[in-house]
Amino acid sequence: MPVSYPVRPHRHTRHRLVAAAAAVLMATGGLSACSGEDGPEQAVDAFLSGWHSGDLRAVGFVEATGARLPADEVAKRLKTLSGELAAAPPSLERTGEITTKGDIATARVRLTWPLPAGARWTYDNPLRLKRGGDDKWQVIWEPAVVHEKLEEGDRLALRREAAPRAGVLDAAGKPVVTPRPVVRVQIAPGEVRDVPGLVRRLDAAFKAVRPALNPPVDLTDLPKRLKQADRDAVVEVVTLRDEAYRQIKPRIYELPGTRFPTDTMMLAPTREFARALLGSVDPAQADDLEAHPDRYVRGDLVGHGGLQGRYDERLRGVPGITVITERLTPEGATEPTGAELFRSDPKAGQPVKTTLDVATQNAADDALRGQTRRSALVAVRISDGAVLAAANGPGAAGENLAFTAQVPPGSTFKMVSALGLLDRGAVTPQTTVDCPKTSEVDGRIFKNSDNFELGAVPFATDFAKSCNTAFTALAPKLGPDGLAQAGRTLGLEADWDLGADVFTGKVSANGGRTEQAAAAIGQGTTVVSPLAMAGATAAVARGRWEQPRLLLDPAPAKPAPAGPALKPESVAALKTMMRGVVTAGTGAALAKVPGEPVHGKTGTAEYDDNPAHTHAWFVGWQGDVAFAVFVEQGGSSTASAVPIAERFLRGLAR
Repeated sequence: MPVSYPVRPHRHTRHRLVAAAAAVLMATGGLSACSGEDGPEQAVDAFLSGWHSGDLRAVGFVEATGARLPADEVAKRLKTLSGELAAAPPSLERTGEITTKGDIATARVRLTWPLPAGARWTYDNPLRLKRGGDDKWQVIWEPAVVHEKLEEGDRLALRREAAPRAGVLDAAGKPVVTPRPVVRVQIAPGEVRDVPGLVRRLDAAFKAVRPALNPPVDLTDLPKRLKQADRDAVVEVVTLRDEAYRQIKPRIYELPGTRFPTDTMMLAPTREFARALLGSVDPAQADDLEAHPDRYVRGDLVGHGGLQGRYDERLRGVPGITVITERLTPEGATEPTGAELFRSDPKAGQPVKTTLDVATQNAADDALRGQTRRSALVAVRISDGAVLAAANGPGAAGENLAFTAQVPPGSTFKMVSALGLLDRGAVTPQTTVDCPKTSEVDGRIFKNSDNFELGAVPFATDFAKSCNTAFTALAPKLGPDGLAQAGRTLGLEADWDLGADVFTGKVSANGGRTEQAAAAIGQGTTVVSPLAMAGATAAVARGRWEQPRLLLDPAPAKPAPAGPALKPESVAALKTMMRGVVTAGTGAALAKVPGEPVHGKTGTAEYDDNPAHTHAWFVGWQGDVAFAVFVEQGGSSTASAVPIAERFLRGLAR
């Protein structure tokens, strides 16, 4: 059977057929434009590319009247119409088919503007083109190119609405940082005749506030500021909590030139309340605005330091953004037209819930009040590891020493050394261990505080009296890394996920005989933080180490796993010895503290080559609360750290 093939029309015949079909379509109205070298698609794409890059020279433009328009003039008009959005041009894409009618083509363009706070504004807009006598397609310039509702003289503008900032919550879910009343002390320079007298009276009043303002109000430059200020201006002196202002109101309210406007600020219950841990909330500073121009504007509240800084994005929420149109006035100013083109409502911040306990934190802050040296007190609940308090002194200190200090632990580390020795069976509380005034290890002399000696006494007595020479003699029984191993069973050096910066310690290991001897009494290369030692103390009281917890929401993703159960016989012996520190040793000042029995260990730690330069420590527990006290350059622990511990425990008992 013969095979038949379709007959192909001649090339010229095909061209005639296509042309005829196009003519029919044109006669019936619209035509979807075809791609071609000189089609409107190329002109549209060139315009979109040029708008985004700022270079429109590859595009031809005409006004609605048909008059040609230079590309650089179009670029200027685009920038003017874009207004406050001009710095970040939109992403642009052509959507759908381009339709033509005669010499006019209409394209659809999708614009997506990036807005502050992560908002995005997307809409579709028509773009008209006109075919010129040379068959080239040109963009018809009109304000509607940017948005259909724009007219000549308009510009896009932004309005920003701050979101309600969430608070930091205590363990009970109540806000500890919340809006609280404050009073701003101001002076009108034009009303002051006796500047020195005014400064003296203000200074005396501020110094009378109790508890004392810390840092104190510095009025040194106030006379200069008053002299340089305009007579009609006001000079800010200080912002006081309402309760502080009310104490001294009778002394300052009638002073010439003074002003006292009220306001609110995001504040904790007291100025000292966990200040270094929580951080502060302040109006956006120049550094904030410079570092994050897309995030903050003048007047925003910004978290600085601590949890407020770390979780600022969560706490402050998402501001609302509105795009409106403004119009230039004859005077060159702008005024809203009333048109709202886009709106995203503010989204309130999410709170950060902590494990802090207000009563415990207040007791810790009270215990450190009046300290002139840098100091810290941190408390942990033994039953679940919750951080109950993190206090830092003096006053509202900015550095969270309670969590991040890296300092030698001194004799508090005998708790770790003793656990290591007990675990290895090297001693029992009853083992006789000599306590001479001094001991020598490879030429280095170790001595006891005030050169005391006990002679041959039970190891429990060496521990209670904090005999250095007994522990340096026992150091070889721990081996090169036995001390580090014991420390790790108590959580030291572990990778904690606390939700805040923390130093978990570094324990000496594999050193020579002299280093091993020094490390056994908390010297050498061993360094810790108060929280690390409080966690270790809680582990002894609990019988197992668990990572302390600070945040309940958002809960840390990867907290360190709990350690193995400690040897019951070692823990029982160590608890007995730590009770002996209070009943018959260096912590005797705590023996009569109300409540359950106190267990603990004192510590005096040399921090340089001068034996007179020492930090003071106390670690211990009472009931379900383990704690650590640290005083930088505090000297004797019995003179500084132990009295702080006593004030803390008596405060808890109230």
